[in-house]
Amino acid sequence: MKNPRREFIKNTTGFAAGIGIHTDQWLKSASGIRSAKPKRDAGMQLSEAFFWGIDEQRIAYCKQMDVQGAVSGINASLAGKDVKPWEAEAIKANKAAWEKAGMKLKVIEGPPALGNATKLGLNDRDQEISNFIKFMKNLKANGDIDVICYNWMPVIGWYRTKKDDIGRGGALVTSFDQSLIKELPDTEYGKVSKETLWSTLEYFLKAVIPEAEKIGMKLAMHPDDPQIDSIRGISRIMTSVENFKRMLSIVKSSSNGITMCQGNFSLMGADIPVTIKSLAKYIHFVHFRNVKDLSGNKPSTQFVETFHDEGDIDMYAAMKAYYEIGFSGAIRPDHVPTMAGDSNDHAGYSNVGALYAFGYIRGLMHAMK
Repeated sequence: MKNPRREFIKNTTGFAAGIGIHTDQWLKSASGIRSAKPKRDAGMQLSEAFFWGIDEQRIAYCKQMDVQGAVSGINASLAGKDVKPWEAEAIKANKAAWEKAGMKLKVIEGPPALGNATKLGLNDRDQEISNFIKFMKNLKANGDIDVICYNWMPVIGWYRTKKDDIGRGGALVTSFDQSLIKELPDTEYGKVSKETLWSTLEYFLKAVIPEAEKIGMKLAMHPDDPQIDSIRGISRIMTSVENFKRMLSIVKSSSNGITMCQGNFSLMGADIPVTIKSLAKYIHFVHFRNVKDLSGNKPSTQFVETFHDEGDIDMYAAMKAYYEIGFSGAIRPDHVPTMAGDSNDHAGYSNVGALYAFGYIRGLMHAMK
């Protein structure tokens, strides 16, 4: 008795050969198997943050997860006590330390030589800017690094009203409630207007971006976090998509870009996939995180950090947007919950919480087609 399945394969492969298709090629096509192997991590550079030194346990986890990129500042002490962090010796020493640890330093987040003098327009700003330009050149020449994540939050940077709020299953999360800081006094700098910050930002960009463009360095502006109007008298300006577009228009250049910290953009009221696509050519670095607004307002005045799978953002749609625009830069999880048994000394950067985040992110990456 004839085997119907065998006869079908014989007939169909004969048909394929008759129209010039190799049998193996036809079978792969018929079975739906992709002919080309998908790029690792959807073509992106999966990375981890190291803001408190070269943490051996964190590095071990990264190696076991095949996460090869490091995001960090520059520790000048690795090159000697008298070396400045923007000098070539410091950058070479940091690069060597990361290579010895088995990882590659991909992005500088929190650059040296960019402080209150530049952001507030104080007397020493020209020296700071000069040192920043030296830093960029030395990074490119000695570190093979071409992305710097920075912000325009003078005096008060990242701010939370609580760093041990209770999240899902008792995990510890960071949260913010603007009503809790309304009565706080101004800082020693008094009232700092938005006009002042726009003026100092323009001064900085016009001095730095042309130099960055010459060497292929990319500056990636991080949103204000939280993205509220002001804190203790210090205004905030990187608080909306419109303001980011204004920043990008000050000096139009491929070197003038953004850090897509999607938690902040969501709390501004932005549609994340739409915003990713509209700002595609300016995205140099990604903070892949999730948040939940508790205020009912946009921009949000009260919110909580969440696990990657439970906030307001459609994370699959966000990842698909990065994939569709062809984003190939560094992407890292941010502000993960502190899970059971782990330390909350560095709230938002739990090692165990990061493991969950990386698994979730890589799963989304593998789903991209």
